[in-house]
Amino acid sequence: MNTLRSTVARSTTALRTLTQKTRSIHLNKVEYVARQTEQKLPHVFLGTFTSLRRSFCTAGTASVKGEDTMLKWMLLLIPTATFGLGTWQVKRRQWKMKLIEDLRRLTTSEPIPLPIDPLELNGLEYRRVKVRGQFDHTKELYILPRSPVDPEKEAREAGQLSSSGETGANVIAPFHCTDLGITILVNRGYVPKKKIRPETRMKGQTESEVEIVGVVRLTEVRKPFVPPNNVERNSWHYRDLEAMASVVGAQPIFIDADFASTTPGGPIGGQTRVTLRNEHIQYIATWYGLCAATSYMWYAKFIKRIKL
Repeated sequence: MNTLRSTVARSTTALRTLTQKTRSIHLNKVEYVARQTEQKLPHVFLGTFTSLRRSFCTAGTASVKGEDTMLKWMLLLIPTATFGLGTWQVKRRQWKMKLIEDLRRLTTSEPIPLPIDPLELNGLEYRRVKVRGQFDHTKELYILPRSPVDPEKEAREAGQLSSSGETGANVIAPFHCTDLGITILVNRGYVPKKKIRPETRMKGQTESEVEIVGVVRLTEVRKPFVPPNNVERNSWHYRDLEAMASVVGAQPIFIDADFASTTPGGPIGGQTRVTLRNEHIQYIATWYGLCAATSYMWYAKFIKRIKL
């Protein structure tokens, strides 16, 4: 609200100053030329020139009125543009809400068997799948730093950015699918910093065959300011499926295990963060607010002739 009031005040001052300066500059030019001409004319022609000067100043005033008319319609572009931007944000919000609903549906739907066709997998990000097999705990990878995700809150708020202040890592382990005959990568979940080393959580290092339900994730492109992955130190900052798969000898297939797949004493599953921010209501209010304010200013200045 303070931003809107400040914008209205600045716009009012700018409109008043621009109008006054335009009129002043034009009339000053007319007056200057007239005075220079009077100094050079013989006395006998001064009376005639004075009459012409008055006529010319009258014409100059009419010209200024013409410029005011042009300024009037140019300034009307401001409320028109802000109305258009507000309407565009309404459309964007509708699109974003549909996208969030689609993601919610994918992450809560019944799991399907994991397909191994790469082309099919590319169209299944965030789709729930199920696999059966065994973990290889000797080749763990660590994506860090990471903060824990509250699965229920994440599903409810569709990934709005938040942080608990706690940091640790997501544990990625090779998973041999006995029914498919391939090894994939599974994000077992979050562990705090003091539990990153496997020997600190031996109870959760299950050796038996288990069934995992998870969410398909695709490879990531490194974002600005994100450090590069350090393969030698086993320090990963983003999902590079090709590189991670080559290190552990797996297929470049990656799933986030869900919360129900958490092994007691092991990493906490359900760490799928859907990063979709939805702040379009704020943008809509801002643009429509500016449209209303500038529309009133234009009406008051050019229609009601109120001195702003």
